Amino acid sequence: MQPTTLFYIIIAILIISFIVDKILDTFNEKHFDDEVPEKLKDVYDEQEYKKSQAYKKTKAKFSNITSLFSTIFTLIFFFLDGFKYVDNFARTYTENPILIALIFFGVIMLGSGVLTTPLSYYSTFVIEEKFGFNKSTKKTFLLDKIKGVFMSVILGGGILSLIIWFYQLTGKDFWIYAWVLIAIFSLFMNMFYAKLIVPLFNKQSPLEEGELKSAIEKYAKKVGFTINNIFVIDGSKRSTKANAYFSGFGSQKRITLYDTLINDLETDEIVAVLAHEVGHYKRRHIIFNLVLSILLTSLTLFILSLFVNSPLLSEALGVSIPSFHIGLIAFGVLYSPISEVTGLFMNYMSRRFEYQADNYAKDTFEGKSLITSLKKLSKNSLSNLTPHPAFVFVNYSHPTLLQRINNLES
Repeated sequence: MQPTTLFYIIIAILIISFIVDKILDTFNEKHFDDEVPEKLKDVYDEQEYKKSQAYKKTKAKFSNITSLFSTIFTLIFFFLDGFKYVDNFARTYTENPILIALIFFGVIMLGSGVLTTPLSYYSTFVIEEKFGFNKSTKKTFLLDKIKGVFMSVILGGGILSLIIWFYQLTGKDFWIYAWVLIAIFSLFMNMFYAKLIVPLFNKQSPLEEGELKSAIEKYAKKVGFTINNIFVIDGSKRSTKANAYFSGFGSQKRITLYDTLINDLETDEIVAVLAHEVGHYKRRHIIFNLVLSILLTSLTLFILSLFVNSPLLSEALGVSIPSFHIGLIAFGVLYSPISEVTGLFMNYMSRRFEYQADNYAKDTFEGKSLITSLKKLSKNSLSNLTPHPAFVFVNYSHPTLLQRINNLES
């Protein structure tokens, strides 16, 4: 195969991916004005539903503009041999392959940040502000960006450096060592993410003694779920949207409640939400997802090891000197169709797991309270109650609200 042929295959993948996404988005947008199903009519009143529709349409329009902008810029960058110029720039400072790669991705990340930060700012301080969601200040927004860059440099740069170092030492066998590294890192982050990363962005405090804590502890004792760590996170610092999640294993496992969740829901509804999260743990969904993710990573790294050394990948992007980082870019695009397929499978399994966790909450606590909590959370986030089935199949990691209610009532 000629480098030019591979280049146009890469371009075709980028364009087809954009077109498929836009087709799905169009299908979904045509359902924005659908009549709300009978079981969901109590979620919104007429005025709130109009607000929900306006929010969906505004978000969709903004998404269409930003994705078109991103795709056009990416294509221009490819056609103008942007990677070649960035690679040449990095090589003017050093001949060390690791440092070249770090400078290369640093420039790419900086350029991406310059282009996307204004869009993120507009989304936060115009769209989310307009519909009453945003609680973030400009200072918090800026600090979040800085901290995000810091995390990317330290963690992303560190892992990339080690992987390239493995590649230099072992050649095609680098994928084995890279896989072990990423697997250990994934396990570590699952165990300690809430302790090490979350505090950089949010304040967490133990749930105070009272009715809610007593209700949670009573339920946990009933189902044999040992939990000593129940925390409240200041989600209202950035948004009015509510959430709750479970993290960690063994002595490190903890339940985290957004303060907005506590404000929006009644005690029984919060316990029902937590019962759902406990269901994920009891049904071993967290372990399944972690193991599957690690296995998929091994497959990706193995396939990468077969092709990354080929000069064809670098030449396809206009770079004459073969290198790991250029091969990684080309491979990332070429592998994306496979990634889409595995993503469909992951979403399918995730939706099944959500049903199972809902059933666990219904069987061990109460289905009615979970239903009312789901309706309130949907209302408070102005959720789309009538998404297109194809859009749900491709993009949703959770069943729709109507599907979940039908399951809970069956």
